[in-house]
Amino acid sequence: MIGKLKGTIDEIGEDYVLVDVHGVCYVAYCSARTLSKLGSAGEACVLFIETYVREDQLKLFGFMTALEREWFNLLQSVQGVGAKVALALLSTLTPGELANAIALQDRAAVSRAPGVGPKVAMRLVTELKNRAPAFAGEAINIALKQELGEGVAAAPVADAVSALTNLGYSRDQAANAVAAAMKTAGEGADSAKLIRLGLKELAR
Repeated sequence: MIGKLKGTIDEIGEDYVLVDVHGVCYVAYCSARTLSKLGSAGEACVLFIETYVREDQLKLFGFMTALEREWFNLLQSVQGVGAKVALALLSTLTPGELANAIALQDRAAVSRAPGVGPKVAMRLVTELKNRAPAFAGEAINIALKQELGEGVAAAPVADAVSALTNLGYSRDQAANAVAAAMKTAGEGADSAKLIRLGLKELAR
């Protein structure tokens, strides 16, 4: 089982990188975000690897961080999400943005990834809402999507974000604060509670 590759970039393709490790070249399939962070041919690189072994193939998937690799596996625990869709999601959203989108039940943000339709987006935000916080990594403020105020998110969430924004906080700050509040308050919390907990987060 291969867990990490340290070597030299031999070639970068559309969806893969060829890593030369002491004369042996490994093909690692990566998200567009990971590929964009790699250097050029001849430069050193380190990739965290998820190894897939099937009867007819052995395939390596590469990630810049262990957190990205964890998200890759977490996403595939949802029905309808395979390796290709998981990479598309990680190409479109960072782990922090995914965590916030799931916490805010923002299906529109998740469905921006190619291959993620409404049904899959619904399953992702629903099935991962209690598991995503453990995979959030560093908190990252993300801007509210316009759809959030158009009923994509639950009304109390949209109302809470709007209220915090009206108090002078940026949309990034408001969205992140409400996402943190939801983790504490749980599903079904009303807007007043989310606003109160959100203000506590912002006061830290």
